[in-house]
Amino acid sequence: MIAIIDYKAGNLTSVQLALESLGQSCKITDDAKIIGDADRVIFPGDGAALSAMNSLRDLGLIDVIRNVVSDGVPFLGVCLGTQIILERSEENGGVDSIGLVPGLVKRFNPSNSMVKIPHMGWNTVSFNRAHALFSEIEDESEFYFIHSYYPAPSNSNYILGRTEYADTVFTSIIGNANLVATQFHPERSGRIGLKMLENFCDWDGSC
Repeated sequence: MIAIIDYKAGNLTSVQLALESLGQSCKITDDAKIIGDADRVIFPGDGAALSAMNSLRDLGLIDVIRNVVSDGVPFLGVCLGTQIILERSEENGGVDSIGLVPGLVKRFNPSNSMVKIPHMGWNTVSFNRAHALFSEIEDESEFYFIHSYYPAPSNSNYILGRTEYADTVFTSIIGNANLVATQFHPERSGRIGLKMLENFCDWDGSC
């Protein structure tokens, strides 16, 4: 069973529906035991870093997430669920985050005032290296983004994919051992996004 972490941020149902369309058993939950016992865990989200971290703290899920990853369970972060697995975010004046990945989350700061923030819509992703998540997906495929902040891992070994926007080439896919995370929304990215979710569901959690 796949646990979809419910930390009172949006986008949970769309992830659930995408997984169910693939024939996967999944559950939206904030129950620490269910998350800890799951075969796979997805950490989705829309919203802001501060409210998300406060909610995770109130629900007692921060250590649960750390333990799931350290136990080798295949883990997928999505959008805000990607950003707050880093150490700290610039959002909301600065927010200490979960710290599964070394690095910061930064705000886009385009030199051209006509460039729209948030970055919203389809954009290409360049794969840095082969990974099971990319099986049967072409390099430079397009995925759907909506965000004003982006992850900036301090260790390049964590970078699986990159995207360019607002004068910035930013990390759009993070990966390390049994952890992967996408700044874009695979569940909103049509056929290719569903293929990526299918690949995650088939993945054994190895690099």
